[in-house]
Amino acid sequence: MTSRLRLPSVFTRPLHLGRRAALYGALVLVALVFVSLIVSSGHWLRTRRIDLTADRLYTLSPGTLQIVDHLQRPLRLTLYFSEHATRDLPKLRSYEQRVRDMLQEIAVRSHGRVQLQVIDPVPYSDDEASAEGAGLTAANGGSNGERVFFGLAGGAPPGGADSEAAEGAAPEHALAIPFFDPSREPFLEYDIAKLLYELNQTSKPHIGVISSLPVEGNPVLGQQPWVVMQQLAQLFDVKTIDAGQLRQVGADIRVLLLIHPRHLSADALYAIDQYVLRGGHLVVFVDPDAELDDTPGDPSSGALPDHGSDLPRLFAAWGVRYDPRQVVLDRSHALTIELGGNNVSHPAMLWLDSQSLNRDDVATASLQRIDLSSAGHFDLAPDAGTRLIPLLQSSPDAEAVPVQRVLQASENPSLLLQDYQPGNTRYVFAARLRGTFPSAFPERAKRPGHLARSAPGDEVVLVADTDLLSDRLWVEPQTILGQTMMRPFANNGDFVGNLVDNLSGSSALLSIRGRSTSQRPFTRVEALRNVADQKFLQKEQELERELAETRQRLEELQPGKGGGHAGSVGTEQRSEIEQFRQRQLAINKELRDVQHQLNAEIDALGLRLKVINIVLVPVLVALLGLLYGWRRMRRNRRRL
Repeated sequence: MTSRLRLPSVFTRPLHLGRRAALYGALVLVALVFVSLIVSSGHWLRTRRIDLTADRLYTLSPGTLQIVDHLQRPLRLTLYFSEHATRDLPKLRSYEQRVRDMLQEIAVRSHGRVQLQVIDPVPYSDDEASAEGAGLTAANGGSNGERVFFGLAGGAPPGGADSEAAEGAAPEHALAIPFFDPSREPFLEYDIAKLLYELNQTSKPHIGVISSLPVEGNPVLGQQPWVVMQQLAQLFDVKTIDAGQLRQVGADIRVLLLIHPRHLSADALYAIDQYVLRGGHLVVFVDPDAELDDTPGDPSSGALPDHGSDLPRLFAAWGVRYDPRQVVLDRSHALTIELGGNNVSHPAMLWLDSQSLNRDDVATASLQRIDLSSAGHFDLAPDAGTRLIPLLQSSPDAEAVPVQRVLQASENPSLLLQDYQPGNTRYVFAARLRGTFPSAFPERAKRPGHLARSAPGDEVVLVADTDLLSDRLWVEPQTILGQTMMRPFANNGDFVGNLVDNLSGSSALLSIRGRSTSQRPFTRVEALRNVADQKFLQKEQELERELAETRQRLEELQPGKGGGHAGSVGTEQRSEIEQFRQRQLAINKELRDVQHQLNAEIDALGLRLKVINIVLVPVLVALLGLLYGWRRMRRNRRRL
């Protein structure tokens, strides 16, 4: 037999003590390594983030990333938000967190080129004065009547490498978003990226204007430019182009406005055609009847003067249908005008509300009203290779009529409502035409530099009215403190400005589209409500049918009908009414049961979510921890 040698405890105790000391030392080392990793990861992983939202709300689009990566100068963004004044406005505070998260993401991505600062402009402070000086707009309705600031100011940081240049150009490179309107949340990224893009520019973008209307005024006669052109001149370098001398549109023209084109030469049309195919941004304003066109008619013919405009050759090549002899009437959006001392409704002069504007387009999303007059409409040809995205539309209660009918009813617009026949069609007044554009001049293919097709995804904006540019449809003079100012009552100028502003940006800026909002609906709860609504609707229809049947039965039981006596008739009526009342009570009880079932299902759903979040997940985490600890303990015992 073999005997096992057992060492006295005096020899084994030092071994246990050494192992315990080594374990404690390893724990301390692990803790130090863990803390070091946590501290260092705050710097190393600062630009590494994971967006787990369903709609990728916090992931910057490629267009924004391109703008941020190509910033040529350091910028400072200052977010002004009234913390104290919004303590009772939870929705605005939630949206502020969404704005701040996006700004922080941009600042992180810029690698130091964008500095973000958040300021709470408390009342009567220097910060409040700074917010107002930066061009921010305060909203009323805060706590205790305080004003609410929620906007973004951008400019060159103080003390930078080019601070002197920044100081000299401060007015040009200090821009702001006056107020973050929650209704524009789908365009939040676009608005911020647009601000960065404009801050990065060193000069105003150039836009060209070709017009047969006196949009630039007449200095000789003392006529001022139209207000819409004055507004554009504040933001852009506007160049008037003579269509008679046009042979090529310069490469520096970011946007070309073609207003009321009439009798353009083939060379001018070819220059516009090639400008579009090179990726130029064109906005076309045509009109069946331009009311400010003073071209006289032919007195000998006795016909009414032709004040229409068209681009038949280019429209045909692009697959656009447009009839310069048709005007859209819409009695649902008819403007009320004063004529002969009376207020009359004019179905050819229209005011379009928000329901007629494209709420998903950045140019029209925030607008409330656009006024038109004798406007035409666009459509696509069946074989068109382009896509028409409406911006302004009529109501379904609209009709297209010959322009001559509108001209003949100029003294009595009510004549236009005679024999009115709406076609249940929403006519398109303005739209984005997007796709691949072929050249309208294939016979000039041998010319040097000729382009046969544009790149995919190019776009042209079409507007079937020129009168919306005129002052009378959207501004009126108002005297304030002895100075005459133009007060807008419609958003026509904002519409044109938004279009030019959007198109004058880079291709990266144009690629940024509207996104989802951060306010996620409870889809499961909404589905339950929809099911309940269907049940309610069925019960209501059942009740209405029974009510109609009972009324019909009561009419049949009236004296003199059916040959019954008065006493028996009264008894039958009372019995019928009593049965109906009992059935009505039963159906009402079923309606309450449906509502109770709906509430019970919603409460059960909420309870399940609470159990999962509060109980199940922590229990699973605890069980996994215990299982891991148990396995570690078994492994250690086996080693011993």
